[in-house]
Amino acid sequence: MRDARDVIIRPLISEKSTDLMEDNKYTFVVSEKANKIEIKQALEEIFGVEVEKVNTANFKGKKKRLGRFPEGKQPSWKKAIITLAEGSKPIELFESR
Repeated sequence: MRDARDVIIRPLISEKSTDLMEDNKYTFVVSEKANKIEIKQALEEIFGVEVEKVNTANFKGKKKRLGRFPEGKQPSWKKAIITLAEGSKPIELFESR
C-alpha cells in the first residue's frame, strides 16, 4: 500500500464543496491511480475519522493555448467526495485562529 500522503494530494475548496461540508461531505484531489479503498484508509489514517462512503470522478486535462505555442494540455486529475459516518468528528480544513 502507498503512503497516505501520496494518495491524498490536497483538499478541494470551492463554493460547492463548502456547501457540502454542512452535510458531512468533504472533497479532495487524490492520486489518479488510487482506488476507493486506498482513499478511505488514507483519510482515516491522516484525519482520524470514520469514512462511510467514497465517490470518485476522473477529469481529463483540457487543451489550452499556452503563449506562443499553438497547443498545450492541462493535467488530468481525480476528485474524491467522502462522506463521514454519523457521529464522526468534522475534518478541520481551515486553521482556526
